[in-house]
Amino acid sequence: MSEQSAAPSRERYSRKRDSIVSAATGILNRRGVKGMTLADVAQSVGLNTTSVTYYFKKKEDLAVACFLRAIERLDAMANEALRLPDPEDRLHAFVAGYFGLNRSIRTGQEAPLAVFNDVRALKEPHHAIVVETYNDLFRKVRSIFAAPGYEWLARKAATARTHMLMEQVFWSGGWLPRYDVEDYPRVTARFFDVLANGISMRAAPWSPESIADGALGRSSNEEFLLAATRLINQRGYRGASVEKIAAQLNVTKGSFYHHNEAKDELVVACFERSFDIMKRGQSCALKLAGSQWDKLVSATVALTDFQVSAHGPLLRASAISALPEPIGQDMLARWNRVSDRFAAMISDGIAEGSIRAVDPVIAAHMLNASLNAAASALTAVRGAEPGEIAELYAKPMLMGLFARWGDVE
Repeated sequence: MSEQSAAPSRERYSRKRDSIVSAATGILNRRGVKGMTLADVAQSVGLNTTSVTYYFKKKEDLAVACFLRAIERLDAMANEALRLPDPEDRLHAFVAGYFGLNRSIRTGQEAPLAVFNDVRALKEPHHAIVVETYNDLFRKVRSIFAAPGYEWLARKAATARTHMLMEQVFWSGGWLPRYDVEDYPRVTARFFDVLANGISMRAAPWSPESIADGALGRSSNEEFLLAATRLINQRGYRGASVEKIAAQLNVTKGSFYHHNEAKDELVVACFERSFDIMKRGQSCALKLAGSQWDKLVSATVALTDFQVSAHGPLLRASAISALPEPIGQDMLARWNRVSDRFAAMISDGIAEGSIRAVDPVIAAHMLNASLNAAASALTAVRGAEPGEIAELYAKPMLMGLFARWGDVE
C-alpha cells in the first residue's frame, strides 16, 4: 500500500477508534468498569462486538483508553497553564480550561470526559498503566505552584494543594449541573476566588477549638461499617466484593448477609454513618463560643482530623455514582443537605463580618471536596503525619491556596 493510500486508512481507523472511546466513556461513567460491556459499546456506535474487538481486544483495554484520553485532555490544560509565569495566573488558566471543557461537554461540542471513580476496579497491568500516567499528570499540575518567590511553599504543602485542586475540579462535576451553561463564567470566577483566596478575612484568627473525636458519635455496628468504608475507599464500590468485606471483618459471607441484605444496603449504611458524623461535627461547632468563622474553622479541623483518625475515614463521595440511580439520588440529596449547612454557616459569617463575601453555596461544595480529599491524605502526601493534615488541607481551603500563614494570622 502506498503512503498516499495509507493516510486515509489511518485517518478512518483513528476516527472510528475515537468514536468507540467516546461512546465507551459515557457508559463507563454510568456503569463503571465491571458494568461496561463491549456489546453495549458496539451497539452505541452501530457496530457488532467483533468489530469493536478489532480496536480493543478486551473491555479493560477500552477502559484504559477512556482513562488515558481523559488524562491527555487534562495534560493539555496543564501545559497551557504552565505557559504563564505566575502561579496564580496558571491556576486560573487551569481552572478556566476545565470549566470550559465541562461546558463544551454539556453543550455537546466535546466528547465526555472519563471520571476516575472506578480506576481502582481495574486489575493489573491495566491499573498500573492508568495510575502511572495519572501520576505524571499530577506532578505536572503540581509545578503550577513552583516559581521564583514561592519557595516558601514546601513540597508537602504543594503536593497537598495539588491533591486538593484535582479533587476540587473532579468534585465540581457533581454540582455544576445545577447551573445553566450561560452562568459558567460567573461560576468559574467565584470558584477560583475561593480556591486562591479562601473565605477568611485578612488577619483572621486560626484558633480551632477542640471537638473530641468521641463527640462525633459511634454507630451501633461501628466496626462493621468502618471496615467496609475503608475497603470501599481503597478499592472502589465494585472492587470491594462481599467476599472481601467479609474477609476483612473475619466473618462468613452468611454473617454479612445477616447484617445487610445486599451490598447496596451496606453502602447506604456507610453513607448514613458518614452523614451523621459530619452533622455532629457541624452541630458541636455551632454550640461553641465565638464567631461563625471560629465555628467553621473548628468544624473543618475536627472533620479533617477525623479522616485520618483511628475511627476514620468517612465514605468517599465517589461511591454514590456506583449505586442504583434512585438510591444514588437519595444519597446525593443527603450529601447536599450537609453541604447546605456549611453554606448556612458561611452565609451567617458573611452577614456578621467574620467571613469574606464569597458565594456560600460554591464555597460549601468546595469545603466538602477538601474533606473528601483529606480521606486519602496520608497516601497522597508522602511523609505526611496525621497531626499535619488539618494544616495541609483545612487551612489552605479556608485561607486560600496562596495564603502564607503569616499574612493571615
